[in-house]
Amino acid sequence: MKDRLIEFGYAAGWRVVRALPLPVARRLFTAAADRAYQKNGPGTQRLRRNLRQVVPDMPDTLVRDALRSYARYWMEAFRLPSQTREDFLAGLHMAPEHYDELKSAIADGKGVVLALPHVGNWDAAAAWVVSNGWPMVTVAERLKPEGVFRQFVAYREKLGMEVLPLTGGRRPPLDVLGERLQQGWAVALLGDRDLSRGGVEVTFFGGRTRMPAGPAILAIRTGAPLYAVDLSFSDTQTVAVLRRIIPPTEGPLDVRVKQTTQALADAYAEGIAEHPQDWHMLQKLWL
Repeated sequence: MKDRLIEFGYAAGWRVVRALPLPVARRLFTAAADRAYQKNGPGTQRLRRNLRQVVPDMPDTLVRDALRSYARYWMEAFRLPSQTREDFLAGLHMAPEHYDELKSAIADGKGVVLALPHVGNWDAAAAWVVSNGWPMVTVAERLKPEGVFRQFVAYREKLGMEVLPLTGGRRPPLDVLGERLQQGWAVALLGDRDLSRGGVEVTFFGGRTRMPAGPAILAIRTGAPLYAVDLSFSDTQTVAVLRRIIPPTEGPLDVRVKQTTQALADAYAEGIAEHPQDWHMLQKLWL
């Protein structure tokens, strides 16, 4: 019964929220974020601890602002399926030089690896990539209950991307992603939290954590350009910044993967430090 209620809640979100006038939806989700801040439950407490690692002398209002940003992500996610290609293109801003670099990298036919932390609205960014005519594939954590996982897969497929399950698929995700890169696709991966318990240990905001090795392995194996993608919210858009990561070309593979993953962690930290309120990390991260 609990699983069915969770599934119903997400399904209702996608149906109801996108039918609301935008100002009404914003007020509702902001109010929900403020209630979570006042209630100070486990997720809010974890977010506070994570943000304090980033900004040691932070004001507590940063936690409130981060919860509002997280609520905005969900509000926008529930509304994305009803938007048009023109909406997707208008909803994200990228500096012209970064756009030209990304377009050129994909046109070269080697594909591109886009690795990003849990910042801003990554679903809106993915919809923007697809709306530019660039095929994209991503990997989804197999959520529980299974019905919620299927809803998220269907949601992201409707936005135009191919979605591979992290576990339980017919083939290992890295194999499929490598093939897609060889076909000139964009591969987008969330890379600031390791879900396998076998990730690469890195230094991140002065502490030790593990991050997935997949982005580094794919870039090293295929030669595809690797970018750390920074996303943040403006009043009306998602703002994207690209930071190119150059993997080392010599040395043992495991050493090169570790060095590349550390470079990604450093790039993530640079962006998060600029807008910590838009980093949506409500789970345990540091070892």
